[in-house]
Amino acid sequence: MMGHSGKLFPRPTIETAPYWEGCHNHELLIQECKECGHHQFYPRIMCTDCSSPRMEWVPASGKGKVKSFTIMHRAITKAYLAEAPYVIALIELEEGPTMMSNVVQCELKNVEIGMEVEVVFEDWSEEISIPKFKPTSL
Repeated sequence: MMGHSGKLFPRPTIETAPYWEGCHNHELLIQECKECGHHQFYPRIMCTDCSSPRMEWVPASGKGKVKSFTIMHRAITKAYLAEAPYVIALIELEEGPTMMSNVVQCELKNVEIGMEVEVVFEDWSEEISIPKFKPTSL
């Protein structure tokens, strides 16, 4: 957990607390509508497909594909200098939702659209773990 001082830590809210608790336990959770079965991310109080309020948190497979990405060469603050350059990517999960994250544990030049990835967690503190993605075929 060293090296995360000064980083922009997420602040769990009523809507996002179950998600962050899952991340803390190294489990990627997404919402599933109990009316229509639609999966969604980011957390909301109602289904984005049928508007039902009957949302439930379910484990995601943690697998997906890179939908789009960029390489950040300049760190946004000094706290991120050691990581630059780094990949920011849109990951399309197997269940359908897209989430923004980082692709890690690979050479920057090897990241490509369509690359299959799986979730890994980076512990930033005793309370916060951040989901990131690594290539499935290393």
